Amino acid sequence: MPVFKIAYNGYSVEFSPFLETRLAVASAQNFGIIGNGRQHVLELAPTGIVEVASFDTADGLYDCTWSEENENLLVSASGDGSVKEHSHEVNCVDWNLVRKDCFVSGSWDDTIRVWTIDMPQSLRVFAEHSYCVYSTVWNPRHADVFLSASGDCTLRVWDVRDPDACLIIPGHNHEILSCDWNKYDDCIVVSGSVDKSIKIWDVRNPRREITMLQGHTYAVKRVRFSPHRPHLISSCSYDMTVCMWDYMAPEDALLARYDHHTEFAVGIDMSTLVEGLLASTAWDENVFVWQDGMDPRA
Repeated sequence: MPVFKIAYNGYSVEFSPFLETRLAVASAQNFGIIGNGRQHVLELAPTGIVEVASFDTADGLYDCTWSEENENLLVSASGDGSVKEHSHEVNCVDWNLVRKDCFVSGSWDDTIRVWTIDMPQSLRVFAEHSYCVYSTVWNPRHADVFLSASGDCTLRVWDVRDPDACLIIPGHNHEILSCDWNKYDDCIVVSGSVDKSIKIWDVRNPRREITMLQGHTYAVKRVRFSPHRPHLISSCSYDMTVCMWDYMAPEDALLARYDHHTEFAVGIDMSTLVEGLLASTAWDENVFVWQDGMDPRA
């Protein structure tokens, strides 16, 4: 399946919600420590992956998200604190799947902000986390609800109409780097942590996780629920692998492990338009797109 070499270290990849052959990749020079960034727009072509557009930035880019109402709009999370009200690096961005006119950002300044494209100032700010916010994700059914994951070792559920979190889950003993909502059950969420584990939670009974998935040997950088199968989760890790899991499996939940990257694997996504189509990126400057069950290098 196709592989594309980018100029900088990959950080995030996301399939377009409109075009099944298009994806966006955020990247940063010098592993995101210092230097420039580049937002890539890539296309799956019969001959492989081709770049249809790229945008250079003065600082590294750590995440990106497609607009849910305009196929030509992207938001990138930048090391310069853009969107500008953040005082430190923006680590994550996510577009609202329901309302479709706003997005949420999380930053190393410990805050979360909600924005619309047509206003230069944020609509809301949420400042309850006590350490870096690494992941912010809108609920797939409720327009005003989102989830966040932080270095303060908590998951938090928020309603934009309330400045305080609706629910706090002390999910791990180490920093939580990623979170996501189940697309078929909006009470189920997943978290990935520096402690190398993935945990699935029911927000109606958050005192203990439903299950814990273990198999990565270093920090879990990103977790994603499948848009097609309710029990399927993808993850990528600093152990340089991408894993697929069935968290409801009666025995071994680990379905597949892909070791096609040669540096930290930090970006993973599943296509909503093509079932089983995966994309990943890593600090090895490669972007892979492949069908689950196939060898990404084939």
